[in-house]
Amino acid sequence: MNTRTVSLHILVLFLLLHSTDSSDTLAPNNTLKDGDVLISQGRKFALGFFSPGNSSSCYLGIWYYGQPERTVVWVANREHPLNDTSGVLALDRYGNLVINANNGSFPIWSTNVSSLLDSGNLVLIHDLSKVVVWQSFDYPTDTYLPSMKLGLDRRTGLNRFVTSWKSEDDPAPGSCSYRFEPTGYPQFFLYKGQDPYWRGGEIIEKKQGSFPEMANDFVYNITITINAMEVSLMYGVANASVISRYVSYESGSLKHFIWHDEEQRWTEFSSHPKEQCDYYGKCGPNGNCGANNADQFNCTCLPGFEPKSAGNWYLRDGSGGCKRRQKASLCRSGEGFVKRYSTPSPDLEDNSPIHG
Repeated sequence: MNTRTVSLHILVLFLLLHSTDSSDTLAPNNTLKDGDVLISQGRKFALGFFSPGNSSSCYLGIWYYGQPERTVVWVANREHPLNDTSGVLALDRYGNLVINANNGSFPIWSTNVSSLLDSGNLVLIHDLSKVVVWQSFDYPTDTYLPSMKLGLDRRTGLNRFVTSWKSEDDPAPGSCSYRFEPTGYPQFFLYKGQDPYWRGGEIIEKKQGSFPEMANDFVYNITITINAMEVSLMYGVANASVISRYVSYESGSLKHFIWHDEEQRWTEFSSHPKEQCDYYGKCGPNGNCGANNADQFNCTCLPGFEPKSAGNWYLRDGSGGCKRRQKASLCRSGEGFVKRYSTPSPDLEDNSPIHG
């Protein structure tokens, strides 16, 4: 690919920017050094080098532009930090986006443009064909933004999910991730390592919906795509003045923030898990978790079942779940249904036990 026909654009909500203003475009003959920033045309995002928290390491990232405190939403070299401020962002002779250390003499990070062809936040596009050859939304860090897809690209095997920072000073991938489950019924999971930690439940696709607590201020839409090409979910905000983000934290929580422009601050709108019964598998297969007082054990077995380990349940560990009682029958003929209330729906996959 001829680098003379390639330019870099910051996109806000998937809008390709075609501006002559050089502040939002990195041309092949330009570089971005420490202290320089690219600013999106709508002046909503900035791209540049930064050092998080008390760290002396340097990273290339994207943050909200114009806010009193820097809120980073994406980090390019989160596993390959610079030790000083000598980093340079440029386009190489093959058309790849590259971060070089030592003022351009040593590459530490680059895009791999061979198979990434979706829309995104920070994109590398071909000026003539307008084809997107690389996008940052395919490689989220800890933040889920409106118009960002999470899920699996079946063609390339790329699974897009957000992963917590290790700490406020270190944006390297942590242990907690927020994922759109590509198998079974569409639902979100929060993982700690490889284990499910919290399950968001079934997702119903809506053209439009709103949170009652915010009246009409936050109207959103959800787009679920399940076909031979991909399994993905994307959420959008109808009111362009509402700034929304979801963040996965190393502590094991997923938080939703809304920006209050008048007060110039973020408000935590929701956080998960909220209660003890929100944790995935709290009471194991065929167990039910109910909100009791602090002196009571929250786990009970479904009718016709008993704890697999009475000793563990005595110690208030219900994660092992319940087993069917021998010769137990709640119906006269041994078949039928029993009505239960406040029981979470099971993971909707074939032959799944109910996880409380």
